[in-house]
Amino acid sequence: MASLNDYLLVSGLLFAIGLAGVIIRSNIIVIFMCLELMLAAASLTLVAFSRFNVSSNGLPDYDGQVFVFFIITVAAAEVAVGLAIIVALYRARQTINVEDLTSMRG
Repeated sequence: MASLNDYLLVSGLLFAIGLAGVIIRSNIIVIFMCLELMLAAASLTLVAFSRFNVSSNGLPDYDGQVFVFFIITVAAAEVAVGLAIIVALYRARQTINVEDLTSMRG
């Protein structure tokens, strides 16, 4: 059985990969996917802490899993708005490279 440290290690690695992708990459879609990867890592951490936090009656505390449900709901709305912004930027500038998007005016 996996321990809390195992889950936190995987979550930390996922977050580090996402952070590296946000910092290094210049494609706005890849940056957006890396942001979602960081959000998934935070959700994994919440679920792991929720699973290993046993309440006084011997049952797991499900508060972290409820938070993850709301995070997933907000992330779905974020994806819809974010992709709409990316499509609008591509239509206006014909590029999704971050270095080419230096100002908001064209």
